[in-house]
Amino acid sequence: MQPYCHSRFKAVRRVTREVMVGPVGVGGNNPIRTQSMTTSLTPDVEATVKQCIRLAEAGCEIVRITAPNKAAAEALGPIRKQFSAAGFANVPLVADIHFLPSAAMVAVEHVEKIRVNPGNYADKKKFAVLEYTDKAYEEEMERLHESFTPLVLRAKELGRALRIGTNHGSLSDRIMNRYGDTPMGMVESALEFIRIAESHNFHNIILSMKASNPKVMIQAYRMVVDKMNDEGMNYPLHLGVTEAGEGEDARIKSAVGIGALLYDGLGDTIRVSLTEDPWFEVPVCQELVKRAHAHWEQSATLPDTKRHEDHASFYEYKRREIIDLSFGEDAPLGPLQPPRVITTAGRPLSEHAQIIKDVLNVNRKFKDAKVEGLLIRVENDDDLPHLAQLQKVLSPTIEAIVVECSQNVSPQALEDFNWSDQLRWMFVCNFKEDCLKHAHEWAVKHNFLLALDTSAHQVLEWKDTIQELGDEHFVFTRTGVPEDTHPTGAYRALGDALKEIGSKSPLWIRVTPAMQVLEETGFGNQLIEASMVAGSLFVDGLGDLISIENVDQFDQRTALAYNLLQGARMRATKTEFVACPSCGRTLFDLQEVTQRIKSRTGHLKGVTIAVMGCIVNGPGEMADADFGYVGGAPNKINLYVGKECVKFNIPEAESLDRLVDLISEHGKWVEPEVIAETAEV
Repeated sequence: MQPYCHSRFKAVRRVTREVMVGPVGVGGNNPIRTQSMTTSLTPDVEATVKQCIRLAEAGCEIVRITAPNKAAAEALGPIRKQFSAAGFANVPLVADIHFLPSAAMVAVEHVEKIRVNPGNYADKKKFAVLEYTDKAYEEEMERLHESFTPLVLRAKELGRALRIGTNHGSLSDRIMNRYGDTPMGMVESALEFIRIAESHNFHNIILSMKASNPKVMIQAYRMVVDKMNDEGMNYPLHLGVTEAGEGEDARIKSAVGIGALLYDGLGDTIRVSLTEDPWFEVPVCQELVKRAHAHWEQSATLPDTKRHEDHASFYEYKRREIIDLSFGEDAPLGPLQPPRVITTAGRPLSEHAQIIKDVLNVNRKFKDAKVEGLLIRVENDDDLPHLAQLQKVLSPTIEAIVVECSQNVSPQALEDFNWSDQLRWMFVCNFKEDCLKHAHEWAVKHNFLLALDTSAHQVLEWKDTIQELGDEHFVFTRTGVPEDTHPTGAYRALGDALKEIGSKSPLWIRVTPAMQVLEETGFGNQLIEASMVAGSLFVDGLGDLISIENVDQFDQRTALAYNLLQGARMRATKTEFVACPSCGRTLFDLQEVTQRIKSRTGHLKGVTIAVMGCIVNGPGEMADADFGYVGGAPNKINLYVGKECVKFNIPEAESLDRLVDLISEHGKWVEPEVIAETAEV
């Protein structure tokens, strides 16, 4: 038993109580429920009902509506009636409450669930108190108990559900002062409210621990489960990465965070937060749910295998320790280096001219996301002349060539080949232990790397030999999945085995077609699959090289690897955008404004820009952002540097220019033309 999940090698669903949200059960034996949120102004009843209907027709099982004030909360009455009259009485509605208990008390009369943000609910954000004494803290808790109790009692009387929805970006004064802006602070913020509810014997509760940083989000969910276990709680979990943004990047970031937890058996309802029309969120939720249930069903048939101790750090990010090696002249491997990207050629070597064209096209197209290593397969001796042409043309362009050889290639032909020392060479090996020493001698002779495609079991069996040969010429990887685990579990087990024998050789994460739990085609499905497998590993500190091999197109394989590394906060090769989904609180058109900001600033490598529709979560969720663009009032924008607001109430028409000026003032602005010229040199 692990502290927060049944197994980190089998996807065994966590057992929770069933919470009824109207007629829809969440947790228990129910399937994972999909959610989304309307973006219309809530008092516009007609528009909000239309959005609710469209979401339900898209397959959304629970619909959330913002209720920032009493007027919006009162509008929930006619919205519920009209939505039911349209044939959707079985689809529950949720009121999203942040600051006002008075709005919550109105909303609870009309909808099936109330979402309360414990950092905002009846709380202040002035940070006037710099240090809370135990007595002052107790007084704050008494005040909170008094403010929250009426909602709990009314929800209990009406049979409503409550979601205690913690956001990393909106923790209260007392939590920030005592715990800081940390996952533990998020957990304690939720537990404060749960304990109040339980004091009234109310248990119809769902929890969420959302953050825009998948690492923080995953750690917080794991930690809250651990703490609930300690206190005998078994509440269902609502999963989500908040402020994920839009497009592929948002889908990657969401699949990394949500997928990692689903692999661990955690999660009972999910929402994918996109800065897009809300009905586009539903298919992404459904794809994640489909994969989670496939893994959970598959795990029921897997044998129980006793495994050695898991060496991962569950509640804080800690990268696996490795030695410093070279993957090419400009691509070092090491504990302080970003993971390196390998792209599989996807063509036979006889098509070497097209392979060369693919590589050069990608390197021109992406500039900062180039092919660093090229994975090719040598089928027989006749392929070696084509390999010679490949290395001749590409040696100035890429760092390394990774070679998989079939058994039809003669050892003598390999020995006679003229291996260019302008490239780093790595050979993928899958053989018995008695061949390992010979392969190692050959690698030392030519200064090659050997990528051992092996299992955790083999590593432990070969312990003495691996320790004798040392770490300097080995990389470890997996291309398949053992019968007793899932893809993430296979790599976790391999990382554990390397830790156990004291090996600090790098780990290469390969996402192969054999690792897909569902045999589906299409880039969207492949993106989600790759993000779930590799993203969760990088969040756990595993992975020094990556190759995405389940994607059809060469350029998509390369781009997805870099985008996945950026989504997992492992490597920045472009501007990072933190953008909230639209809702009824938003003070400008988030989709249109986000696109304008991206078109103007999207070339700024390594700069993080937050685009927030309002101030509810904005300043807090910008904890990791360099600059923030936040709706402060209708047609007015506030600009932030980090969490500090430095420009107030700028007219929206001038706001993008002022943002660029602010970036320039802090030395982060580079003209697009300058980047293009540098890339050509």
